[in-house]
Amino acid sequence: MPEAQLTQEEAGVPNPDALFSQSHDEYTRTRFTGTLLAHAMMNLRFKVWDEYERDVKPAFMREHGRAPSNGKEILDALHDNTFFQVYSSFRYNAQEMGPQSVIPAIERAAPAFNDAVREAISHNTTKGTLRLNPDMTFPKYMTGLDAHLTPGGYWSERAPDDVSQAMILQGRRISGPNANTKRDFSMVGVSVGTYLKRHYTDFKPRRVLDMATQEGKNLFAYGKLFPGVELHGADIAAPSLRYGHAKAIHDGVDVHFSQQNCEQTDFPDGYFDLIVSSFFLHEISVQATRNVLKECYRLLAPGGIVAHMELPPHKSSPDLLNATFDWDSRYNNEPFYSAFRSQDYTALLTEAGFDASKAFELEVPDVNVFSPEQYEQFLKGEIKAPPHGRGGWFIFGARK
Repeated sequence: MPEAQLTQEEAGVPNPDALFSQSHDEYTRTRFTGTLLAHAMMNLRFKVWDEYERDVKPAFMREHGRAPSNGKEILDALHDNTFFQVYSSFRYNAQEMGPQSVIPAIERAAPAFNDAVREAISHNTTKGTLRLNPDMTFPKYMTGLDAHLTPGGYWSERAPDDVSQAMILQGRRISGPNANTKRDFSMVGVSVGTYLKRHYTDFKPRRVLDMATQEGKNLFAYGKLFPGVELHGADIAAPSLRYGHAKAIHDGVDVHFSQQNCEQTDFPDGYFDLIVSSFFLHEISVQATRNVLKECYRLLAPGGIVAHMELPPHKSSPDLLNATFDWDSRYNNEPFYSAFRSQDYTALLTEAGFDASKAFELEVPDVNVFSPEQYEQFLKGEIKAPPHGRGGWFIFGARK
């Protein structure tokens, strides 16, 4: 009779998330700040729109004899509006308080986190690998500020083999009733991958690269959607890669993580059939984005696909929505947000070498939102996907 298969915990592979423990007050604060941020981003912003239409736009028209002509003018006009200032204060402080609410628990557990990750890696029974670069040079667009108002940004390390920064970035996700359950494959990866699989019915990728993968939260979904595909995740931040590698080992998923700047990687030409990213390009300079897209072209095999999930560009969004999105560029430590969105994404792709006739820019449904019947209608062009961030995800890319 065959031996019963051991669970990962029984085999000595710890789950780092299980070590995260908050006091009652810490937990309550984390959940409250998350709810407050969601309320500001999804509810109060529409109140700002009402305020704009009722008071700000008429005042602008009286002064200038015309309506604001773009999102920047709208954001400038909103600047002195009392309700907009209250909204901005709520949102800024909720954004800032989120990581602050998990830091005490993470600082207490940091040595145990780091030990658990080392232990998990030492018990690696998967085919997955981790390559770190101790001589990594971090670009100034990463080190010049704390992205998203998170202390330490994406890349900081505080001790040998440190994962605490990754835990800060993931703190809200692991602070909740489902904190220690099996890994949730992120719905962005599932949604983008589902669209690519359904739309390009002949597409059978051998290898996929997730750029700026962090801990691989979107990468893992592609392994389920394309059985047998080899999973690679590249990121500049060692803490997130260590954490992701440990989680992949714990979950029994084969992933190859490497610490690299995605502007220039060490993979050979034509090595990948699929390259993806999520909320990556607006975090870096426009020149860095150009470099990344050129690297995508180099790395893709003929017939390969690149698909970046990103914010929709200025050109395809109403001015009021542009003003809302570009709030982050001014107030959320995302200085390249607006400059990136002002680009023509297809033009960036063609500049990198892709054929414009094989490029795409569209919103795809979040698979949690559309029923199978609705998805069929979407694929036939009978209905559109919901707007980005409200049931849909904007993607752009091309087939080589």
